[in-house]
Amino acid sequence: MRLRGKADGEDRKFAQGAYNIKYSMSDVVPQKIPLVFFESHSGSEPVRDWLRELPEEERQAIGRDLLLAQWRWPVGMPLCRPMGTGLWEIRTDLPTNRTARVLICLHRNHLVALHGFIKKTRATPEGDLVLARRRQKELEA
Repeated sequence: MRLRGKADGEDRKFAQGAYNIKYSMSDVVPQKIPLVFFESHSGSEPVRDWLRELPEEERQAIGRDLLLAQWRWPVGMPLCRPMGTGLWEIRTDLPTNRTARVLICLHRNHLVALHGFIKKTRATPEGDLVLARRRQKELEA
């Protein structure tokens, strides 16, 4: 076995297994991606305002899922579904048998909560997607 760019002695040690390379998940330090709420030009935070209107148990369930997304980003189904053009949907089944969605994007190494709503139909309503995409464009402007 010949490795390019190494001295012959180093090549032999590597080929003979003289180096023990250990890797474990404990060596990897998980990093939390900060989550911020979209702020309109008037200074309001629509997602935060929406969350405050919900009962506490629903707020906590949504908060847990947002926290999971922060620590495990990028996250796949069933927690997070890509919606296209850099938009993702955090999916939360609430303890009150309702379903909540928070639409987020990744902007400058931050997750940004763009829009939140209680889902009433099987498909994500087009109006909610349009609103979230408009807010996403405002961030990029």
